[in-house]
Amino acid sequence: SEEATEDMYRMVGLLTDDSVYAPVMVSVRRRLPWLAINLVAAFMAAAMVAVFEDTIAKAAALAVFMPVVAGQGGNSGIQSITIVVRALALGEIQPEDARRVLAKEVSIGLVKGLVFGALIGAAAWAWQGAPAWGLVVGLALMLNMFVAGFLGATIPLGLRALKLDPAIASGIFLTAFTDVLGFLFLLGLGALLIEQLT
Repeated sequence: SEEATEDMYRMVGLLTDDSVYAPVMVSVRRRLPWLAINLVAAFMAAAMVAVFEDTIAKAAALAVFMPVVAGQGGNSGIQSITIVVRALALGEIQPEDARRVLAKEVSIGLVKGLVFGALIGAAAWAWQGAPAWGLVVGLALMLNMFVAGFLGATIPLGLRALKLDPAIASGIFLTAFTDVLGFLFLLGLGALLIEQLT
């Protein structure tokens, strides 16, 4: 439907009249602000990595798992955002439903995190030959997917409560959080258990 298309465009920071037929500079002007926000978020993620530079130097394989933990968290959260934004657009969520929706998305995030955390944890353990690797990588992924479920519901619900359009660039904000938090969980746990990883 036209409304669903509009919501999809707004979720990634595009205006609905930005099409393949729009002039190049018009499209660029409309897209740059959201990408600028994304760039700030990328610098925040980079700063998080810099904080744990010594940890990465001691256990370099942590760097291999960084995009896995961040990416799975982001993708998981985008699933939640998409469901919640669509339900809000269709009028399926009223203010009194917010807690139920939040609880459901957090629960889904936790279950997905447990499943994929166990899988990636087992792979990390098998690859590196130490159970601490499985614990660090698996727990980091589980935590990030759990938080992604929480954020995937609270970002659109929070924007709606503030009388703002919940579809406007929700994905950009969510990805920023899941990248930074994913790196924090992985590298922070790695720093705590560095003796068992090396």
